[in-house]
Amino acid sequence: MNTIKLKSTVAHICLIIASLFFIIPFLWMLSTSLKPITQVFSFPPEWIPKPFQWSNFKDAIEEIPFWTYLSNTVVITIISTLGAVLSCPLVAYSFAKLQWKGRNVLFGLTLAVMMIPGQVTMIPLFLLFNKIGWVGTPLPLIVPSFFGIPLYIFLLRQFFLGLPDSLRDAAKIDGASEWRIYWQIMLPLAKSAVLSVGLFQLMASWTDFIGPLLYLTNETSYTLSLGLQQFQSAKGSEWNLMMAVSTIMTLPIIVLFFFLQKKFIEGITFSGIKG
Repeated sequence: MNTIKLKSTVAHICLIIASLFFIIPFLWMLSTSLKPITQVFSFPPEWIPKPFQWSNFKDAIEEIPFWTYLSNTVVITIISTLGAVLSCPLVAYSFAKLQWKGRNVLFGLTLAVMMIPGQVTMIPLFLLFNKIGWVGTPLPLIVPSFFGIPLYIFLLRQFFLGLPDSLRDAAKIDGASEWRIYWQIMLPLAKSAVLSVGLFQLMASWTDFIGPLLYLTNETSYTLSLGLQQFQSAKGSEWNLMMAVSTIMTLPIIVLFFFLQKKFIEGITFSGIKG
């Protein structure tokens, strides 16, 4: 028993130390966002602003078309997340539970796509979207998610493999169609994994910089990530205001994860039940 307690204590200490590497930069960003500019580079560093300058947030928002960028980001994030949540579970269920010719070959190709760096496909995708007239619109940032994302398909397939086939067989005996089995039985059981995939996609879309940089050419369609880069170029010396914008961009993801962390961890844990 003492050995178990010792191992648990050591594990918790290691986790706390590791968490500091993530918490300290965030706390410093938050602290800097509330400081007067004269206090940002003071030595020794001051963690607690004197005084708290809440006007930094107002000033930072007024420096860029913040609400335009925010609405663009929210629209792109919500629609692309919806696309991933609708398409990936459907494809994953097909790979996990349905028997059809070429299934294993196609799944192998899906895994192979995961191994290709994004830099390799960046130029061909840009040429493709430019050819069909999508460059300059948010469509390249939204539409691909409706055709499935290999990593999410793989995670959800692992989850569906862990669900007993007896549920599907019983539903078939009762006369349920394959679509009804998926929609009313299998998908509700996989809601924690689907929620995890949705959160992954939401974070990826919310913080994406390269995609908007490549495809958004009109300033009125910029996202927050591009707005932050634009702000840095124009007001790079005003670190307190830049940290205020960064804090505004970061907080929604932290708050969302805080409320959904239980389901998120469930989905990640059970995605590896069965290979």
